[in-house]
Amino acid sequence: MYRLHCFAQSGNAFKVAFMLRALELPFEAVHVAFLDGATADPAWRDAHNEMGEAPVLEDGDLRLTQSGAILTYLAKKHGHFGGVTEAEQLEVLRWLLFDNHKFTSYYATYRFMKALGKHRPDPVILKFLLSRIEGAFNIVDQHLASSAYIVGDSPTIADFSMSGYHFFPQEESGIDVAGRWPHIGAWLERLKALPGWASPYDVMPGERLPPRWPDA
Repeated sequence: MYRLHCFAQSGNAFKVAFMLRALELPFEAVHVAFLDGATADPAWRDAHNEMGEAPVLEDGDLRLTQSGAILTYLAKKHGHFGGVTEAEQLEVLRWLLFDNHKFTSYYATYRFMKALGKHRPDPVILKFLLSRIEGAFNIVDQHLASSAYIVGDSPTIADFSMSGYHFFPQEESGIDVAGRWPHIGAWLERLKALPGWASPYDVMPGERLPPRWPDA
C-alpha cells in the first residue's frame, strides 16, 4: 500500500491524494505536522525529505517527493492520466512546469499568507502576488474556453496538479475564482464530478482552521 505523508491544508499533497483516489488505489495518509514546524526538524528531513516539504509518497522502498514527480510516476506506473501520445505527454509536462512556476506557486503563497501565516501579510506583497495570480489565471481561463481539460479530451495529471489548491474554501484566499474566471470554475466542477473526488479536509489528516487574516 502507498503511504502518503500529507496534511489537510496542503494543496500539493491533495494533488497526489486526488489522483490516488481517482485511480482507486488504497493508501495510508500519514499526518505531517507542518504547521507545528515538523518539516523544519533535521531529523524529519533526514528521514523523509531533505527539502523539508510535503507531500512524500512511499511505494515500498521507493520514496518520492515533489508533487509533479509523484504524479508523473503514478501515471507511468498505472498507465492512466499521463497523456496518450508523445505530443500529449510533452504538453502535460509543459503545463506541469507552468503550474509549479506560476499557476499554483503564486496562488498557494497568497492563500498561505492570508489563511495560515503567523504574521499579518504585507499588503504590498499581497498586491504583487495578486497581480501574478491574475496573469496566470487569465492564461488558463482562456485556454479552458475551448478545452474541457488542460490537455486533450480527458483528465491528465496536469489537471490534478493545477486544481490542487482550488478545492479549499474561498474564504481562505478571499478570491472568487469561479466568479472572476468562469472557464476555470466550470473546469473545477468537471473535476469534482470525477470518481474519487472529495474535499481535501475529508481526505487528508489534520484540523481545518479558520483563516487567520481574512481581512488582509
